Amino acid sequence: MRELQLTVEPVPAWLDAARLLGSDRFTRDGLSIRASLPAPLAADVVARLRGLGIDGQPLHVTCTPELARSEVRAARLRDARARRETTPGFQRPGARATGEGRYSLTPELLALALGRRASGASVVDACCGSGGNAIGFARAGSQVVAIELDPARLDEARHNAAVYGVSKRIELLCGDARELVPARAADILFVDPPWGEQYDKRACTLDDFPLLSALLALPPRGYRELWLKLPASFRVASVPAAEPHAYFGEAPGDRHRLKFLLLRRPG
Repeated sequence: MRELQLTVEPVPAWLDAARLLGSDRFTRDGLSIRASLPAPLAADVVARLRGLGIDGQPLHVTCTPELARSEVRAARLRDARARRETTPGFQRPGARATGEGRYSLTPELLALALGRRASGASVVDACCGSGGNAIGFARAGSQVVAIELDPARLDEARHNAAVYGVSKRIELLCGDARELVPARAADILFVDPPWGEQYDKRACTLDDFPLLSALLALPPRGYRELWLKLPASFRVASVPAAEPHAYFGEAPGDRHRLKFLLLRRPG
């Protein structure tokens, strides 16, 4: 089987390049990673990263020699099949995520990972939607205040909290986060702003998230830490002093897909 020289750039130093590639056979040179991979694996990386960006910059992926058209077609077919085996949202029977929640819900395993990272700290979830993140925090031991502007989605979060048996750990508030967040206090202010289904997967910044911009402009009081869940394409430097953490999928179909970034900074 022929080997190809694969180059992917720019890849920030804080990102797990082995997880991104699906291989630990690579070298780093600044923001470039280079690997000698069997043609099918190289083609899979090209298909998986096509049209994506990380940290506000589009990814450039090249192979030497070039992939054959048949190899590209086969890799795209494998990629399409893999997308059917991605990390699920709610896994418990009876839980619901409708409307925007169908594509914006944090996968359950990753919401639990966020909850474990909080280590029982109190949380205000400023944009709770169907409740996936709030439930993850609550299941991991946090006391949560969950805010949602849409009454129907808040009712969905209430229903889901009951399904997961964490209703007593979550206080649900209907209203505008820009008004309610300053009146609350907690160890962590968690913001998962609306991305929209058509968000820019190659490059985006704080300017693309007006609600988040408004929340960041509020007087910084009452919270020890700020946690932001944002697309992989988000420019980290647009939130000064933020520390990025990358979250990949856990299912076979998305284990090497960067699902979102968690940005942490002092409150």
